Amino acid sequence: MSVTAAAGFTAAGVTSGLKSAGRDLALVVNVGPLRHAAAVFTSNRVAAAPVLWSRQAISDGRADAVVLNSGGANACTGPEGFADTHHTAERVAEALDLSAQDVLVCSTGLIGERLDMGALLPGVDAAVAALADDDDAASSAADAIRTTDSVSKTAQAAGAGFVVGGMAKGAGMLAPGMATMLSVITTDAVISQQDLDSALREAVRVSFDRADSDGCMSTNDTVIAMASGAHPQAQESEVDLHEFQAALTEVCRDLAAQLIADAEGAAHEIAITTVNAASEEDAETAGRSVARSNLFKTAIFGQDPNWGRILSAVGTTDVAFDPATIDVAVNGVWICRGGGIGEDRAGVDLTGRTVQVTIDLKSGDSEATILTNDLTHDYVHENSAYST
Repeated sequence: MSVTAAAGFTAAGVTSGLKSAGRDLALVVNVGPLRHAAAVFTSNRVAAAPVLWSRQAISDGRADAVVLNSGGANACTGPEGFADTHHTAERVAEALDLSAQDVLVCSTGLIGERLDMGALLPGVDAAVAALADDDDAASSAADAIRTTDSVSKTAQAAGAGFVVGGMAKGAGMLAPGMATMLSVITTDAVISQQDLDSALREAVRVSFDRADSDGCMSTNDTVIAMASGAHPQAQESEVDLHEFQAALTEVCRDLAAQLIADAEGAAHEIAITTVNAASEEDAETAGRSVARSNLFKTAIFGQDPNWGRILSAVGTTDVAFDPATIDVAVNGVWICRGGGIGEDRAGVDLTGRTVQVTIDLKSGDSEATILTNDLTHDYVHENSAYST
Protein backbone atom coordinates (compact mmCIF):
# COMPACT_ATOMS: atom_id res chain seq x y z
CA MET A 1 0.00 0.00 0.00
CA SER A 2 2.61 2.55 -0.96
CA VAL A 3 4.84 3.86 -3.71
CA THR A 4 5.77 0.46 -5.12
CA ALA A 5 2.16 -0.69 -5.44
CA ALA A 6 2.22 0.68 -8.98
CA ALA A 7 4.46 -1.10 -11.47
CA GLY A 8 7.58 0.67 -12.69
CA PHE A 9 8.84 2.04 -9.37
CA THR A 10 11.54 1.15 -6.88
CA ALA A 11 12.06 2.65 -3.44
CA ALA A 12 14.29 2.59 -0.39
CA GLY A 13 14.52 4.06 3.09
CA VAL A 14 17.80 4.12 4.98
CA THR A 15 19.52 5.56 8.03
CA SER A 16 22.10 8.22 7.16
CA GLY A 17 22.55 9.87 10.56
CA LEU A 18 20.59 13.09 9.97
CA LYS A 19 18.42 12.17 12.95
CA SER A 20 19.51 10.82 16.31
CA ALA A 21 17.82 7.52 15.55
CA GLY A 22 15.93 5.73 12.81
CA ARG A 23 15.64 6.00 9.05
CA ASP A 24 15.95 9.49 7.63
CA LEU A 25 16.50 9.27 3.88
CA ALA A 26 14.12 7.91 1.25
CA LEU A 27 14.43 7.45 -2.49
CA VAL A 28 11.70 6.71 -5.05
CA VAL A 29 12.71 5.97 -8.65
CA ASN A 30 10.54 5.77 -11.77
CA VAL A 31 12.00 3.16 -14.10
CA GLY A 32 9.51 3.88 -16.88
CA PRO A 33 8.74 3.56 -19.67
CA LEU A 34 6.93 6.87 -19.06
CA ARG A 35 8.46 9.44 -16.76
CA HIS A 36 5.68 11.97 -16.52
CA ALA A 37 5.47 13.99 -13.31
CA ALA A 38 3.51 16.79 -11.69
CA ALA A 39 3.78 18.54 -8.35
CA VAL A 40 2.05 21.01 -6.07
CA PHE A 41 4.16 23.05 -3.68
CA THR A 42 3.62 25.26 -0.66
CA SER A 43 2.21 28.72 -1.34
CA ASN A 44 4.27 30.09 1.54
CA ARG A 45 6.44 32.93 0.23
CA VAL A 46 9.25 31.66 2.48
CA ALA A 47 9.99 28.52 0.49
CA ALA A 48 12.70 26.02 1.40
CA ALA A 49 15.67 25.30 -0.86
CA PRO A 50 14.32 21.90 -2.01
CA VAL A 51 11.04 23.55 -3.03
CA LEU A 52 12.92 26.16 -5.07
CA TRP A 53 15.00 23.43 -6.72
CA SER A 54 12.10 21.06 -7.41
CA ARG A 55 9.91 23.82 -8.88
CA GLN A 56 12.61 24.38 -11.48
CA ALA A 57 13.37 20.72 -12.05
CA ILE A 58 9.77 19.70 -12.73
CA SER A 59 9.00 22.60 -15.04
CA ASP A 60 9.47 20.27 -18.03
CA GLY A 61 6.94 17.76 -16.64
CA ARG A 62 9.48 15.02 -16.08
CA ALA A 63 10.96 13.43 -12.96
CA ASP A 64 12.96 10.22 -12.82
CA ALA A 65 13.54 10.15 -9.06
CA VAL A 66 12.63 11.83 -5.78
CA VAL A 67 15.00 11.93 -2.83
CA LEU A 68 13.55 12.90 0.54
CA ASN A 69 15.19 13.48 3.89
CA SER A 70 13.88 14.03 7.39
CA GLY A 71 16.06 15.47 10.13
CA GLY A 72 16.28 18.96 8.60
CA ALA A 73 14.09 21.23 6.46
CA ASN A 74 16.94 23.03 4.65
CA ALA A 75 14.74 26.14 4.82
CA CYS A 76 16.01 29.69 5.34
CA THR A 77 19.57 28.51 4.70
CA GLY A 78 20.44 30.92 1.87
CA PRO A 79 22.52 30.14 -1.23
CA GLU A 80 24.48 27.53 0.69
CA GLY A 81 21.30 25.59 1.42
CA PHE A 82 20.28 25.71 -2.23
CA ALA A 83 23.71 24.40 -3.17
CA ASP A 84 23.20 21.53 -0.73
CA THR A 85 19.96 20.62 -2.51
CA HIS A 86 21.74 20.81 -5.87
CA HIS A 87 24.52 18.56 -4.63
CA THR A 88 21.96 16.06 -3.34
CA ALA A 89 20.27 15.89 -6.74
CA GLU A 90 23.63 15.52 -8.44
CA ARG A 91 24.60 12.64 -6.15
CA VAL A 92 21.38 10.78 -6.97
CA ALA A 93 21.82 11.49 -10.68
CA GLU A 94 25.40 10.26 -10.69
CA ALA A 95 24.50 7.04 -8.88
CA LEU A 96 21.55 6.28 -11.17
CA ASP A 97 22.96 7.67 -14.44
CA LEU A 98 20.30 10.38 -14.64
CA SER A 99 20.24 14.10 -15.22
CA ALA A 100 20.22 16.10 -11.98
CA GLN A 101 17.42 18.19 -13.49
CA ASP A 102 15.24 15.09 -13.42
CA VAL A 103 15.75 14.53 -9.68
CA LEU A 104 13.33 16.18 -7.27
CA VAL A 105 14.39 16.88 -3.70
CA CYS A 106 12.26 17.12 -0.55
CA SER A 107 13.32 17.88 3.01
CA THR A 108 11.51 18.06 6.34
CA GLY A 109 12.52 18.96 9.87
CA LEU A 110 13.73 22.01 11.76
CA ILE A 111 13.85 25.31 9.84
CA GLY A 112 17.00 27.43 9.91
CA GLU A 113 19.81 24.89 10.04
CA ARG A 114 22.10 23.48 7.34
CA LEU A 115 21.91 19.79 6.57
CA ASP A 116 24.82 17.53 7.47
CA MET A 117 25.95 16.77 3.95
CA GLY A 118 28.67 14.49 5.26
CA ALA A 119 25.88 12.20 6.40
CA LEU A 120 23.32 12.86 3.68
CA LEU A 121 25.42 12.16 0.58
CA PRO A 122 26.66 8.74 1.72
CA GLY A 123 23.05 8.07 2.67
CA VAL A 124 22.08 8.64 -0.96
CA ASP A 125 24.55 5.95 -1.99
CA ALA A 126 23.11 3.58 0.60
CA ALA A 127 19.57 4.27 -0.62
CA VAL A 128 20.54 3.57 -4.23
CA ALA A 129 22.07 0.26 -3.16
CA ALA A 130 18.88 -0.67 -1.28
CA LEU A 131 16.38 0.13 -4.07
CA ALA A 132 13.73 -2.54 -4.55
CA ASP A 133 10.14 -2.82 -5.79
CA ASP A 134 8.72 -4.79 -2.86
CA ASP A 135 6.56 -3.87 0.13
CA ASP A 136 9.49 -3.76 2.54
CA ALA A 137 11.26 -1.15 0.42
CA ALA A 138 8.13 0.97 0.19
CA SER A 139 7.52 0.67 3.93
CA SER A 140 11.09 1.72 4.67
CA ALA A 141 10.72 4.77 2.44
CA ALA A 142 7.49 5.83 4.17
CA ASP A 143 9.15 5.40 7.55
CA ALA A 144 12.23 7.43 6.57
CA ILE A 145 10.28 10.65 5.92
CA ARG A 146 8.67 10.80 9.37
CA THR A 147 9.51 13.62 11.79
CA THR A 148 7.04 14.00 14.66
CA ASP A 149 4.78 11.45 12.95
CA SER A 150 3.98 8.54 15.23
CA VAL A 151 3.17 6.25 12.29
CA SER A 152 3.87 6.01 8.57
CA LYS A 153 1.12 7.02 6.15
CA THR A 154 0.43 5.02 2.98
CA ALA A 155 -2.56 4.49 0.69
CA GLN A 156 -3.51 2.67 -2.50
CA ALA A 157 -6.35 2.57 -5.05
CA ALA A 158 -6.80 0.94 -8.44
CA GLY A 159 -8.84 1.11 -11.61
CA ALA A 160 -9.02 -0.48 -15.02
CA GLY A 161 -5.44 -0.68 -16.25
CA PHE A 162 -3.77 1.27 -13.44
CA VAL A 163 -2.79 1.37 -9.77
CA VAL A 164 -2.19 4.47 -7.64
CA GLY A 165 -0.02 4.23 -4.52
CA GLY A 166 1.23 6.92 -2.19
CA MET A 167 3.05 7.82 1.00
CA ALA A 168 2.97 10.98 3.08
CA LYS A 169 4.33 12.53 6.23
CA GLY A 170 2.93 15.24 8.44
CA ALA A 171 1.74 15.73 12.01
CA GLY A 172 2.01 19.45 12.70
CA MET A 173 1.94 22.78 10.87
CA LEU A 174 -0.95 21.33 8.90
CA ALA A 175 -2.79 24.01 6.97
CA PRO A 176 -3.34 24.99 3.33
CA GLY A 177 -1.71 25.26 1.16
CA MET A 178 -0.92 22.57 1.63
CA ALA A 179 0.19 21.53 5.09
CA THR A 180 3.54 20.77 6.59
CA MET A 181 3.65 17.66 4.60
CA LEU A 182 5.50 15.70 1.99
CA SER A 183 3.82 13.19 -0.27
CA VAL A 184 4.94 11.05 -3.19
CA ILE A 185 2.24 9.40 -5.29
CA THR A 186 2.99 6.87 -8.01
CA THR A 187 0.89 5.37 -10.77
CA ASP A 188 1.50 2.91 -13.57
CA ALA A 189 -1.25 4.51 -15.67
CA VAL A 190 -0.72 5.52 -19.27
CA ILE A 191 -1.59 9.19 -18.92
CA SER A 192 -0.29 12.40 -20.43
CA GLN A 193 1.70 14.81 -18.31
CA GLN A 194 -0.94 17.48 -18.78
CA ASP A 195 -3.73 15.18 -17.59
CA LEU A 196 -1.62 14.00 -14.65
CA ASP A 197 -1.00 17.60 -13.62
CA SER A 198 -4.68 18.52 -13.85
CA ALA A 199 -5.74 15.43 -11.91
CA LEU A 200 -3.21 16.05 -9.15
CA ARG A 201 -4.24 19.67 -8.67
CA GLU A 202 -7.90 18.73 -8.42
CA ALA A 203 -7.15 15.91 -5.98
CA VAL A 204 -5.03 18.18 -3.78
CA ARG A 205 -7.74 20.85 -3.81
CA VAL A 206 -10.30 18.56 -2.19
CA SER A 207 -7.94 16.63 0.10
CA PHE A 208 -4.67 18.06 1.38
CA ASP A 209 -5.95 21.61 0.97
CA ARG A 210 -8.84 20.74 3.29
CA ALA A 211 -6.67 19.30 6.05
CA ASP A 212 -6.33 22.15 8.53
CA SER A 213 -4.89 21.07 11.85
CA ASP A 214 -3.44 24.22 13.40
CA GLY A 215 -3.60 27.00 10.80
CA CYS A 216 0.18 27.03 10.34
CA MET A 217 1.61 26.76 6.82
CA SER A 218 5.04 25.25 6.28
CA THR A 219 7.91 26.23 4.00
CA ASN A 220 8.50 22.76 2.56
CA ASP A 221 5.12 21.36 1.52
CA THR A 222 5.34 19.21 -1.58
CA VAL A 223 3.07 16.66 -3.26
CA ILE A 224 4.59 14.86 -6.23
CA ALA A 225 2.87 12.48 -8.64
CA MET A 226 4.81 10.31 -11.08
CA ALA A 227 3.43 8.09 -13.86
CA SER A 228 5.40 5.13 -15.28
CA GLY A 229 2.90 3.70 -17.79
CA ALA A 230 4.12 0.24 -16.73
CA HIS A 231 0.86 -1.45 -15.72
CA PRO A 232 0.80 -5.05 -17.06
CA GLN A 233 -2.57 -4.42 -18.73
CA ALA A 234 -1.72 -0.91 -19.92
CA GLN A 235 -3.03 -0.24 -23.40
CA GLU A 236 -1.80 2.16 -26.02
CA SER A 237 -4.78 4.37 -25.26
CA GLU A 238 -4.77 6.37 -22.05
CA VAL A 239 -6.73 5.43 -18.96
CA ASP A 240 -10.25 6.66 -18.35
CA LEU A 241 -9.58 10.08 -16.84
CA HIS A 242 -12.74 10.12 -14.73
CA GLU A 243 -11.83 6.79 -13.15
CA PHE A 244 -8.23 7.87 -12.66
CA GLN A 245 -9.31 11.14 -11.03
CA ALA A 246 -11.50 9.23 -8.59
CA ALA A 247 -8.68 6.86 -7.62
CA LEU A 248 -6.09 9.62 -7.24
CA THR A 249 -8.50 11.67 -5.14
CA GLU A 250 -9.24 8.63 -2.99
CA VAL A 251 -5.54 8.16 -2.25
CA CYS A 252 -5.03 11.85 -1.46
CA ARG A 253 -8.08 11.97 0.80
CA ASP A 254 -6.96 8.83 2.59
CA LEU A 255 -3.50 10.28 3.20
CA ALA A 256 -4.95 13.64 4.31
CA ALA A 257 -7.18 11.89 6.83
CA GLN A 258 -4.18 9.97 8.15
CA LEU A 259 -2.28 13.25 8.63
CA ILE A 260 -5.11 14.63 10.77
CA ALA A 261 -5.44 11.36 12.69
CA ASP A 262 -1.76 11.61 13.63
CA ALA A 263 -1.76 15.36 14.36
CA GLU A 264 0.53 16.36 17.18
CA GLY A 265 -1.10 15.79 20.55
CA ALA A 266 -4.58 15.32 19.09
CA ALA A 267 -7.23 13.52 21.11
CA HIS A 268 -10.05 14.00 18.58
CA GLU A 269 -10.24 13.87 14.79
CA ILE A 270 -12.86 16.36 13.63
CA ALA A 271 -14.65 16.50 10.28
CA ILE A 272 -16.53 19.78 9.75
CA THR A 273 -19.03 19.47 6.92
CA THR A 274 -20.83 22.59 5.75
CA VAL A 275 -23.93 21.82 3.72
CA ASN A 276 -26.44 23.83 1.72
CA ALA A 277 -23.96 26.63 1.09
CA ALA A 278 -24.29 29.16 -1.73
CA SER A 279 -21.02 27.88 -3.23
CA GLU A 280 -18.29 25.35 -2.55
CA GLU A 281 -16.01 28.24 -1.66
CA ASP A 282 -18.50 29.43 0.96
CA ALA A 283 -18.70 25.93 2.40
CA GLU A 284 -14.91 25.74 2.66
CA THR A 285 -14.66 29.18 4.23
CA ALA A 286 -17.29 28.45 6.86
CA GLY A 287 -15.76 25.11 7.79
CA ARG A 288 -12.25 26.51 7.93
CA SER A 289 -13.33 29.35 10.23
CA VAL A 290 -14.44 26.75 12.76
CA ALA A 291 -11.37 24.54 12.22
CA ARG A 292 -9.12 27.48 13.09
CA SER A 293 -11.03 28.54 16.21
CA ASN A 294 -8.93 27.72 19.26
CA LEU A 295 -12.03 28.16 21.40
CA PHE A 296 -13.84 25.47 19.41
CA LYS A 297 -10.84 23.15 19.39
CA THR A 298 -10.28 23.39 23.13
CA ALA A 299 -14.00 22.81 23.74
CA ILE A 300 -13.82 19.54 21.80
CA PHE A 301 -10.73 18.56 23.79
CA GLY A 302 -12.75 19.14 26.96
CA GLN A 303 -15.67 17.14 25.51
CA ASP A 304 -17.85 20.25 25.61
CA PRO A 305 -20.27 20.56 22.64
CA ASN A 306 -20.23 24.36 22.81
CA TRP A 307 -22.14 25.18 19.63
CA GLY A 308 -21.95 28.93 20.32
CA ARG A 309 -18.27 28.81 19.42
CA ILE A 310 -19.18 27.26 16.07
CA LEU A 311 -21.73 29.95 15.26
CA SER A 312 -19.45 32.76 16.34
CA ALA A 313 -16.67 31.45 14.08
CA VAL A 314 -18.96 31.20 11.05
CA GLY A 315 -20.21 34.71 11.82
CA THR A 316 -16.75 36.18 11.26
CA THR A 317 -16.85 35.19 7.58
CA ASP A 318 -18.50 36.81 4.57
CA VAL A 319 -20.29 33.64 3.46
CA ALA A 320 -23.96 33.85 2.52
CA PHE A 321 -26.24 32.77 5.37
CA ASP A 322 -28.98 34.06 7.65
CA PRO A 323 -27.98 33.91 11.34
CA ALA A 324 -31.64 33.28 12.17
CA THR A 325 -31.87 30.04 10.16
CA ILE A 326 -28.50 28.29 10.55
CA ASP A 327 -28.50 24.79 12.12
CA VAL A 328 -25.56 22.95 13.72
CA ALA A 329 -25.16 19.29 14.67
CA VAL A 330 -22.37 17.59 16.58
CA ASN A 331 -22.17 13.81 16.23
CA GLY A 332 -25.69 13.71 14.87
CA VAL A 333 -27.37 15.81 17.56
CA TRP A 334 -28.84 19.08 16.22
CA ILE A 335 -27.94 21.22 19.22
CA CYS A 336 -28.53 24.47 17.32
CA ARG A 337 -31.73 25.10 15.36
CA GLY A 338 -32.56 28.32 13.59
CA GLY A 339 -29.59 30.10 15.06
CA GLY A 340 -30.77 29.27 18.59
CA ILE A 341 -31.21 26.48 21.10
CA GLY A 342 -31.86 23.06 19.59
CA GLU A 343 -31.71 19.59 21.07
CA ASP A 344 -30.18 19.05 24.52
CA ARG A 345 -26.39 19.28 24.22
CA ALA A 346 -26.13 16.64 26.93
CA GLY A 347 -27.05 14.13 24.24
CA VAL A 348 -23.75 14.68 22.40
CA ASP A 349 -21.19 11.96 23.07
CA LEU A 350 -17.61 13.21 22.66
CA THR A 351 -15.88 10.37 24.49
CA GLY A 352 -14.81 8.77 21.22
CA ARG A 353 -11.97 10.00 19.03
CA THR A 354 -14.09 10.83 15.96
CA VAL A 355 -16.19 14.01 15.87
CA GLN A 356 -18.56 15.03 13.07
CA VAL A 357 -19.76 18.63 12.93
CA THR A 358 -22.46 19.57 10.42
CA ILE A 359 -23.25 23.19 9.64
CA ASP A 360 -26.39 23.81 7.56
CA LEU A 361 -26.25 27.30 6.04
CA LYS A 362 -29.55 26.92 4.12
CA SER A 363 -28.22 29.18 1.36
CA GLY A 364 -27.75 26.84 -1.59
CA ASP A 365 -26.80 23.29 -2.51
CA SER A 366 -22.98 23.18 -2.18
CA GLU A 367 -20.93 21.48 0.51
CA ALA A 368 -17.37 20.84 1.62
CA THR A 369 -15.64 19.05 4.47
CA ILE A 370 -12.65 20.41 6.39
CA LEU A 371 -10.60 18.01 8.51
CA THR A 372 -9.07 19.22 11.76
CA ASN A 373 -8.33 18.11 15.31
CA ASP A 374 -8.63 19.39 18.85
CA LEU A 375 -6.10 21.55 20.71
CA THR A 376 -4.54 19.72 23.63
CA HIS A 377 -1.97 20.12 26.39
CA ASP A 378 0.26 17.67 24.51
CA TYR A 379 0.25 19.86 21.38
CA VAL A 380 1.40 22.87 23.38
CA HIS A 381 4.10 20.86 25.14
CA GLU A 382 5.44 19.26 21.97
CA ASN A 383 5.68 22.51 20.04
CA SER A 384 7.04 24.57 22.94
CA ALA A 385 10.10 22.33 23.05
CA TYR A 386 10.43 21.34 19.37
CA SER A 387 13.89 22.77 18.72
CA THR A 388 15.33 22.22 22.20
